[in-house]
Amino acid sequence: MTAANPNVDTNELEKFGKLAARWWDPTSEARPLHDLNPIRISWIAERIDLSGACVADVGCGGGLLSEALAQRKAHVTAIDLAQPVLEVARLHQYQSDLEIDYQELSAADLVAVKAGYFDAVCCMEMIEHVPDPVALIGDLAALLKPGGQLFLSTLNRTLSAFAAAIVGAEYILRLVPRGTHRYEQFLRPSELAKMLRQAGLQLDELAGIGYEPFSHQVWIRRNPAINYLLAAHKPA
Repeated sequence: MTAANPNVDTNELEKFGKLAARWWDPTSEARPLHDLNPIRISWIAERIDLSGACVADVGCGGGLLSEALAQRKAHVTAIDLAQPVLEVARLHQYQSDLEIDYQELSAADLVAVKAGYFDAVCCMEMIEHVPDPVALIGDLAALLKPGGQLFLSTLNRTLSAFAAAIVGAEYILRLVPRGTHRYEQFLRPSELAKMLRQAGLQLDELAGIGYEPFSHQVWIRRNPAINYLLAAHKPA
């Protein structure tokens, strides 16, 4: 995908743009992101020394993960194409007094200027929202320097994920707006593993995420049936 033909669904951008003003409100529809963020950053930090590392946060939204990375002394480049949430991220950056390079770019745009530059690339809960996940994985791989690591999270295409992320989260508990997710865009780990291999990456680890929305507890578990994290690397 090129800058003229970005790998993006404009309807998806509009959906997340509507959440912009409430992104940093932990009692809003963004509550699940706030709940998940600590476990994600801990999982990443256990697998790479973030201090001084050059890290790209692709699909950064309002900057929850970007700020957590910067707090651990990473040099963060954070990109998104949803302008309203990117503006919120920049405003919150002034409050947090962290150094983060926020840019309105696609992953392909960033490849054009920083291919092979990053020690790590993070892409959380984004791949299930793009039209061409294969192209996105290719771009993420191109951003990594040899030996660099990719950290990604998404939803599994299972009945359990449909029940939890769509029926439960969108219609019963109303944790997120209806229409946030589309089941046919969820990705099985085997499908992602194939995309990684095609992009020249090696899958290192896969872990499920458990989430209890009433107590807001989040934990790492072995079963990736609903939401899962993966770590991969670009061979040196």
